[in-house]
Amino acid sequence: MTALDVPAELARARVLGIETSCDETAAAIVQGGDQILSSVVSSQVDLHARYGGVVPEIASRAHVELLVPVIAQAFVEAGLSDHATAERPPDVEAVAATYGPGLVGALLVGVSTAKALALSWGVPFLAVNHLEAHLYATLLEAPDVELPIVVMIVSGGHTLFVLMEDHGRYRVLGSTIDDAAGEAYDKVARFLGLGYPGGPAIDRLAVEGDREAIRFPRPMVGDGTFDVSFSGLKTAVVNHVRKHPDVATADVAASFQEAVVDTLLAKGLAAARSVGATGIALGGGVAANSRLRERLVETCEAEGLRSLLPSRAMCTDNAAMVAAAAWHRWRLHGPDPLDVGAVPNLGLV
Repeated sequence: MTALDVPAELARARVLGIETSCDETAAAIVQGGDQILSSVVSSQVDLHARYGGVVPEIASRAHVELLVPVIAQAFVEAGLSDHATAERPPDVEAVAATYGPGLVGALLVGVSTAKALALSWGVPFLAVNHLEAHLYATLLEAPDVELPIVVMIVSGGHTLFVLMEDHGRYRVLGSTIDDAAGEAYDKVARFLGLGYPGGPAIDRLAVEGDREAIRFPRPMVGDGTFDVSFSGLKTAVVNHVRKHPDVATADVAASFQEAVVDTLLAKGLAAARSVGATGIALGGGVAANSRLRERLVETCEAEGLRSLLPSRAMCTDNAAMVAAAAWHRWRLHGPDPLDVGAVPNLGLV
């Protein structure tokens, strides 16, 4: 921490993080930016599975019901008290929440709750960019990483290649021009009748298939940019299955997954080479994909780069990464005003 020039009052400061950007209701308490005291996540997968995707109104209502109990559980697991009075200060020094990007109704639940707690407890409120938080999912478990690194944020809503030069200093090198990788997984899984969420279903089935059975396209690989596209790949899968209705579903899943992984790693490696990064990190829900994790380690070893894989608990949306990002934002820029609103289309600057 000394290398970060941390003020004494922040060195052991505890931040309550709240995450409600989509369909995970989460709260966590992180101390000093990298010590996870608790991390509680309540998933809504079962609520949305019947619809084949996240229903915004259902997600928002579930957050309203779940958030207070989840926050209380985070305090219990951290061994702290969530009861504060005029005579007794709270056991956290700041409250943070994701304010974008995400579903606006879901975001508002978390932001409003965080503001109310910060105001009633008399502590700072910190507004966190969800994409920035994903950058810290890996750093929470590898705080000694040497920057700069390239972070591949791969989820159902985002596919970004981000140069992290330092804390608070990022540059987006490339992104998807259409479907995110996780979105493509969900759509292909739905077409194949594998259910929702599609990523884990395809990952499990792909183990039984032949990755070389079908040569699906690797979109935009070798085009000189760090951007990706998955809409055409999804269409190629649909067209192939319709043309060959007897094809083994496991082969389709394995071949599709290999095309996605090849594309992501080709772009990520090219980005890392171009900026002289010391390593490549994964973030986002698709970072839990077993084939992507396996191939990233192999690729980085061959290139002399460090591979940074978050634990699977840190891949999906969680509040520990929100609290960690908030701590660094607080250190660099101070607290945020209470009139900050939810920004559903927030980008990473």
